[in-house]
Amino acid sequence: MSQPAPLLYESHAHTPLCKHATGAPEDYALRAEARGLRGIVFTCHCPLPDGHSRQWRMDPEQFEDYVALIAGARERLHGRVDVRLGLESDYFPGIEPWLERLHGRTSLHHVLGSVHTQTAPYRAAYYRGDAWDYQKTYFQHLAQAAESGLFDTLSHPDLVKNEAPHEWDFARIRPDVERALDRIARTGVAMELNTSGLNKALPEMNPGRDMLRLMAERGIPVVLGADAHRPDRVADRFEEALWTLETAGFRDISFFLDRRRQTVPIAAARASLRPVAPTEPASSR
Repeated sequence: MSQPAPLLYESHAHTPLCKHATGAPEDYALRAEARGLRGIVFTCHCPLPDGHSRQWRMDPEQFEDYVALIAGARERLHGRVDVRLGLESDYFPGIEPWLERLHGRTSLHHVLGSVHTQTAPYRAAYYRGDAWDYQKTYFQHLAQAAESGLFDTLSHPDLVKNEAPHEWDFARIRPDVERALDRIARTGVAMELNTSGLNKALPEMNPGRDMLRLMAERGIPVVLGADAHRPDRVADRFEEALWTLETAGFRDISFFLDRRRQTVPIAAARASLRPVAPTEPASSR
């Protein structure tokens, strides 16, 4: 029986320019090919002004280096696996003009919007010693990110739960989550199911199943990403993620090219994947 044609993209992958990832873009792309993916969209952490969390992202003057790095990988792997340029851009109130200019500097295929509550500048601005209040602020900012019109997809959209896992009570925060999801649904922005959450302090995908069900009820599209910071993490646990989406009520999975959403049935996407070879190292990020 022949292998089905590749359908999916890895929609969340990094490069060493973010200062906490390893491996050349070609290695990530070849891993995508080995996993039966049609392609990979690199979404490295965007540069931000005033040295904001610069230890976790490229410097502003490195943005053109990033564009050239991905263009080179795309050219070298042409005809084998589709390599595309995207960006993971941090959102917090007031950053909108910077991001609008940044996103306009080159043609991007997929722009992730991330609220990174773990960065020191964000915590300094919004954390007041109350974990629940911090969670509420996070979901308010997530909705604002969607409403900004700057992003195609909101990444790891319950990331805040890893800041204080012992303080995470979904039943308690659910009304705030639902209000945020109602706002997000009205924008048409997609949301990510990020498999790297299985390796975080609260070991479940981002978002968890309860939130996924609420997203399904509102018809919010979902994009799949492993948040790969090294090549062997590309498409990590995608099979499990697709099953999780089905149990939450989804029937389709999305990805973005030219900032336009593409959709394929989950059943077809699952059939197109190739399993990880048993000799390859286990993922751990």
